[in-house]
Amino acid sequence: MHSQAGNEGRRPDVLAHAAGNVRRLRQARGLSQAALSERSGISRRMIVAIEGNEANISLSSLDRLAAALEVSFAEMVRPPDAPDSRRIESVAWRGAHPDSVATLLGTAPASREAELWLWSLAEGERYPSEAGSENWHEMLLVVDGTLVIEAADARHVLAAGDFLIFGSARPYVFANGGGGPVRYVRIVVL
Repeated sequence: MHSQAGNEGRRPDVLAHAAGNVRRLRQARGLSQAALSERSGISRRMIVAIEGNEANISLSSLDRLAAALEVSFAEMVRPPDAPDSRRIESVAWRGAHPDSVATLLGTAPASREAELWLWSLAEGERYPSEAGSENWHEMLLVVDGTLVIEAADARHVLAAGDFLIFGSARPYVFANGGGGPVRYVRIVVL
């Protein structure tokens, strides 16, 4: 999942929070930027840009940094004044159209954690998702509109009120399958 500023230069909330959180967590562990780079597989130059709040990094790369720092993804992206991750409410992705947005609402414990998202995609909008870990799962519930989930071996069309649960160890695409925006709840179980 990529955080995107969109056409109007709107910066997702999580990128602003990640800058300070990465620096704070790295320093608390006594790691240099080079050491964090080696642990995470993210270039030192990208880490410098993230900490300087100048990077547009994918959410999966932020997750790799979280793993290297031995914290949850939510700890990487939540507002610094949040007491915990139950209520984050940070915009993480914006599409080309203002009606296309993903907001990480909060998380709950799982074997690692579960992320609760509220997504909307404008008519014609698509969001390609990268493959997750072998043990990750997605739970979707369509609130309004029609959502299409496309994978290499399957295509699912969900109407309002319908849901789908699936493993997310391979790439797939979320697409608006109708007229008007589609809104859906997405729970990522890590």
